[in-house]
Amino acid sequence: MPTLSEDLAFRDLVHQVSDDALWKMLDTGATTAYAGFDPTSDSLHVGNLLGILTLRRLQLGGHRPILLAGGGTGLIGDPGGKSDERPLLSAEQLAANLEGIRGQLGRFLDLSPAAGQAQGLLLDNSKWLCAYGFIDFLRDVGKHFTVNQMIAKESVKSRIERPDQGISFTEFSYMLLQSYDFLYLFDNYGCRLQLGGSDQWGNITSGLDLIRKVRGEEAFALTWPLLLRSDGTKYGKSESGAIWLDASKSSPYKLYQYFIRKPDDEVGRLLRFFTFLSHEDIAALDVEIAARPERREAQVALARAVCVLVHGEAETDRAEAASQALFSEDVALLDEETLLEVFADAPSSTLPRAGLDGEGLDLADVLVSTGLVSSKSAARTSIAQGGMYVNNIRRAERDARLKRDDLLVDRYVVLRRGKLSYHLLCFG
Repeated sequence: MPTLSEDLAFRDLVHQVSDDALWKMLDTGATTAYAGFDPTSDSLHVGNLLGILTLRRLQLGGHRPILLAGGGTGLIGDPGGKSDERPLLSAEQLAANLEGIRGQLGRFLDLSPAAGQAQGLLLDNSKWLCAYGFIDFLRDVGKHFTVNQMIAKESVKSRIERPDQGISFTEFSYMLLQSYDFLYLFDNYGCRLQLGGSDQWGNITSGLDLIRKVRGEEAFALTWPLLLRSDGTKYGKSESGAIWLDASKSSPYKLYQYFIRKPDDEVGRLLRFFTFLSHEDIAALDVEIAARPERREAQVALARAVCVLVHGEAETDRAEAASQALFSEDVALLDEETLLEVFADAPSSTLPRAGLDGEGLDLADVLVSTGLVSSKSAARTSIAQGGMYVNNIRRAERDARLKRDDLLVDRYVVLRRGKLSYHLLCFG
């Protein structure tokens, strides 16, 4: 059984650490650690999972995690990782966002008294930041920071070096607020460790400095690598937008598909970041990727593990069934909502239902009208060669026709040419 420090290293979750003494503390004692989440939406997205699951690993190791929702800092906006000024949210927007996020965060960590000394806490920094007087804050906190130190931090420096953008005093002050968060949690909850992405290093270490200056005590910082795809873009978004943890914003099927489509050169790292599979199981999947990539067993394991964590076993089973139906006759078992979701990215067209009466529609004519083939002769050839499918059933008869019996949920027909060319027909 690996130690916590060994597990974090194996999973490539260690990018920067303030002091190697942290490892002994994590492996042999019990401490309190926190990570913050800015409520810029009413749902967290896939990119936020990395921090949440890292806190969960600490909790499983006997440590107490604090999930800090930035109700106060969210009113300001963190300049880290941003090339432009963030839009300021109203207090009402933030309150609504926090309400949505609270329910999600509680799914991943044990926030109940049954967890004992490892019981997780969910806090909102607006409780202390919004109550702090401006002059008092400048005297008590601001006097411990020099402008020289602040502009040397990468999150600030990168913005100052862009004269077309710059940085407002509002965002410039974010570092002080986050530093005070660490001090407040240190004083009131005995928190000695702050976690975050590598772009947060400057803010986190500023908190360490503040604790050392005003309390004469040592605290620790640990960052993980920024979660980037092979093209350098951030995780948590797809071509159609963010992948949310709220099922009403991104369905379990969409989340499942997001991970099952990951390329071979990314899936090994994602298995380490986002799953609780053992080191041995992950190593075996690494071998499988190299030896038999066409089987995509690693992607299936990744997609299932993440979907179960976020949405549970039952919804994951449904997502898997829908995914498998994409290539099998089980497509006929899908309900209308799932069917439309599975084929949301496929071209579609609408035809009159009356055309299915009597002898029905000539399949070759329909294939030409949908653009799946270029001509009727090409359609006839493709059908004869066994390359055309209706509801994932091969239709090789030369005079094949579509009739009412072919309708799925009494309205749709799925056409497929070869392995990947789909078209969804809707009969009105």
